Amino acid sequence: MIGRTLALIYGVVCYALGVAALGYLGLWLVDLVPGALDAPRTAPLGEATLINAGLLLLFALQHSGMARPAFKRVWTRIVPAAIERSTYVLASAIAVAILCWYWEPLGITFWRVDSGPLHALLLGGYACGWAVLLFATFCIDHFELFGLQQVWQNARRRPQQPRGFMIRGLYHFVRHPIYLGWFLVIWITPVMTLSHLLFALGMTGYTLRAIRWEERDLLAALPEYAAYRERVPMVLPGSAAAEPALQH
Repeated sequence: MIGRTLALIYGVVCYALGVAALGYLGLWLVDLVPGALDAPRTAPLGEATLINAGLLLLFALQHSGMARPAFKRVWTRIVPAAIERSTYVLASAIAVAILCWYWEPLGITFWRVDSGPLHALLLGGYACGWAVLLFATFCIDHFELFGLQQVWQNARRRPQQPRGFMIRGLYHFVRHPIYLGWFLVIWITPVMTLSHLLFALGMTGYTLRAIRWEERDLLAALPEYAAYRERVPMVLPGSAAAEPALQH
């Protein structure tokens, strides 16, 4: 059994790596690091597209697979429950690093805005997307989401208290403000290449599917979520709320 102090250190390291991965992703999406998303193509188009599709699939399998209750039930027989979330954050950081480092640019530029008011507006919208995403994590519990609360409570020998259903901040307006921020991040860009378009389309398709998996789990775990789901839009403020029940 891993010691409480070691678990706390592990959780802090995983948190730091998770934040670093998000920071690197943010720079990668706007071409501020080597090998960025919109770099010139260096591999044959078909080969590069297949590699990128595989990277998106790997990210989706890790990100959603490890979040499912069935996986967690099995996984926590192997790793202590206190570090389950931290391990998820670590795995997500690794998945993001692999995605960024091994992504193959595809070339073909649809638009490029390098200066002027429109460039500033697009960068502002991109930054706004990250702000919405990060703020939304604090509207629930940022430190629980990233595993820090669990290892801290474990270090203090306090049991993990199940969190009841709460609606705070941006969650009054949309059910998934984190995903709203993510959509802004991947679609608002001063440079749109075929590579960026593939990334945005792939991530959008995966995220919309992931929302259905996530909501299925929430409906099973929280009886109150059904009424909330009927009342509050999914991602776009002011849009219609979802149908009363999910199709299996």
